[in-house]
Amino acid sequence: MTVIRQQDFIDSIASALQFISYYHPADYIQALANAYSCEESSAAKDAIAQILTNSRMCAQGHRPICQDTGIVVTFVRIGMDVQWEGTLDIVNMVNEGVRRAYRDVDNPLRASIVGDPAGKRKNTGDNTPAVVHVELVQGDKVDVRIAAKGGGSENKAKMGMLNPSDDIAEWVLQRVPEMGAGWCPPGMLGIGIGGTAEKAMLLAKEALMENIDMAELKVRGAQNRLEELRIEICDRVNSLGIGAQGLGGLTTVLDVKILDYPTHAASKPVAIIPNCAATRHVHFELDGSGVAQFTPPKIEDYPDVYWKPALDARRVNLDAITRDDFAKWQPGETLLLSGKLLTGRDAAHKRLVEMLANGEPLPVDFNGRFIYYVGPVDPVRGEVVGPAGPTTATRMDKFTDTMLEQTGLIGMIGKAERGKAAIQSIKKHGAVYLIAVGGAAYLVAQSIRAARTVAFADLGMEAIYEFDVEDFPVTVAVDSSGCSIHEIGPAKWSGRIGKIPVKVI
Repeated sequence: MTVIRQQDFIDSIASALQFISYYHPADYIQALANAYSCEESSAAKDAIAQILTNSRMCAQGHRPICQDTGIVVTFVRIGMDVQWEGTLDIVNMVNEGVRRAYRDVDNPLRASIVGDPAGKRKNTGDNTPAVVHVELVQGDKVDVRIAAKGGGSENKAKMGMLNPSDDIAEWVLQRVPEMGAGWCPPGMLGIGIGGTAEKAMLLAKEALMENIDMAELKVRGAQNRLEELRIEICDRVNSLGIGAQGLGGLTTVLDVKILDYPTHAASKPVAIIPNCAATRHVHFELDGSGVAQFTPPKIEDYPDVYWKPALDARRVNLDAITRDDFAKWQPGETLLLSGKLLTGRDAAHKRLVEMLANGEPLPVDFNGRFIYYVGPVDPVRGEVVGPAGPTTATRMDKFTDTMLEQTGLIGMIGKAERGKAAIQSIKKHGAVYLIAVGGAAYLVAQSIRAARTVAFADLGMEAIYEFDVEDFPVTVAVDSSGCSIHEIGPAKWSGRIGKIPVKVI
């Protein structure tokens, strides 16, 4: 009989979450380094360089890889011969570990969880509750797989009830373009097949807990149908040319993981859940000997990639910019922004639009300004702001026309593509949309020289800030004529893939 102390379990959960907030798994670092060495799209290569540089910086500075520090998902397998020393149940022990990790004074993590999801959606303040799956199994140990899942990638999950004769790979190939770039590729696809609708989704999420081994699989060759399917889907998804951040390129997915389960003869449930560039998960086991220990990747194992702005990057003064200035910008062009930059995301936009509809004066003058879709991590140790990468811009699409029409806003910065209506509005108003790299939050934050809250302080990380930025790196995603890099980039590279010799790493 193994005795597991409640405090050891709580401390292990807290340590694991801190660990994965700033350490990428070693397999992800290696796979992304290989993708970087093979990439021939300059825009995608630059994005991957930012992600790799950010990863090293976070490992050294013990700061979050991404400003979205995720919703905690935990799979706990408890041996039937385990005895607990404590008073809390498993879910409450997990939640106490989450609470301690996210409130850590040395590395506070952003609280993103809201209660009353169909109503007031008030932030719980400590990122609890976690999503906890518990299974009772044979044995005398406690096995834990834990992840912090970003909202941008989670929002792209897809579920389908296929007919038994339907082709799974074809279904996946139809769904991936629908996911856009808001899940911050390059990353992984977790796929669940079989069982029931909820079982397929659970399998897809569990699959993302596995290590990346696609390169090794291709070398040794598939040994069963699921491995054949993994290779087929991986190759065919990459042939779409979506590339890093959706900019067009050779690598969209680093691996495809599949778990299956027996299903009804009339059914073929299939689920896809992507994992983003901020891949955060770890596995540990408790045997009664104490708190789990975690081994970080060695800094010398990181690739020799150090992102720097391109020499030909256009420098832009946000405090003096006019529509005539950015009428010359082209999709895919690299910019370095300096000056004053406003921020705002979902809750702030909703409130602003409601105020406009009610004829109320706005607390901020947006005329001639740019807005950055971001919810930063709290600063520590003299920082101006914590990691501050972009959030998915499509969530602001329904507010875009009102903001451009009624506030004088001229530019927006986020991540991923914009929808058709938003692009039409950008074209109509002669505005522009830029992207920062999702998965490079700590790197991006280094270009923020000052920050102050200017409105809606009660919204916490969703408040409106004003940043003073210097050489803030962005890429033109939608120019003032409505041309989108997320349309022309993947189209160009999907046409080239197949004609490019494969490099062996």
